[in-house]
Amino acid sequence: MCQCVVSAEAWVRGERRSLAPNPEQPEFGTSHISIVDGQGNALAMTTTIEDAFGSRQMVKGFLLNNELTDFSFAPRDTQGRAIANRVQPNKRPRSSMSPTLVFDKATGQLVMSVGSPGGAMIIHFTTKTLVGVLNWGLTPQQAIDLPNFGTVGGPVVMEDKRFSPASVQALRARGAEVREQALTSGLQAIVRQPLHGREGWMSGTDPRREGVVMGQ
Repeated sequence: MCQCVVSAEAWVRGERRSLAPNPEQPEFGTSHISIVDGQGNALAMTTTIEDAFGSRQMVKGFLLNNELTDFSFAPRDTQGRAIANRVQPNKRPRSSMSPTLVFDKATGQLVMSVGSPGGAMIIHFTTKTLVGVLNWGLTPQQAIDLPNFGTVGGPVVMEDKRFSPASVQALRARGAEVREQALTSGLQAIVRQPLHGREGWMSGTDPRREGVVMGQ
C-alpha cells in the first residue's frame, strides 16, 4: 500500500497530489533534562543540535544546530514523486520532541516532569513512561526501564532482546511486520511522591544512555 500525503495548500485548492513519505535519516544530537528545585520550580527541557555535531560550526564554544536535518535531504523519491517534507521556503522543521510537565487538575500542583531524546520515537518513549507512572503506579525508574516499542507508520519496532520470542511471533501471526532493533531512549523523569511520611520527589534516569539522578 502506498504511503502518501496531500499538502494542506493543495487540498484547499482542490488539487489531488500524491507525495512520497520521508526516507529514514539518522539523528544523534538530542538531549533531555528534567529539574525541580528547592522552591518547586520545574523544568522539562529537550534540546537538539540535530545530527551529531549539528552544523559542524562552533561559535564561542557552542555548536550551532542544523535543523535542516528535520527536512528530507532528497526532494523526490525514486518514482519521481515530490517528498512532502522536502526543503522549501516558509516551512517549519518537524520535530517529535515532547518535554512534558504533568499537573494535578484539581489542585494545579506539579506531579511529574519527563522527556527523552530519540528522534521520531521520542513520543513513544515519553508516553510509555507516563503510562507506567500514572496508570500502572510504577516508580519513574521502573517505568523508564520498561522495554521500548512503537511504530511510525511502518513495521512494529521492538527493542532488541527485550521481548520474548513468543511475543514477537504472536504479533507476526496476526499479520504485523515486526523488526527488532536497538531503541536507545534517554528518558529522565521526576515524580512527586510521598516519601517517609512527607511529600517528596522520586527520580529516574535511562540506563540506555549516560544520564544520572542527582539530589534525590
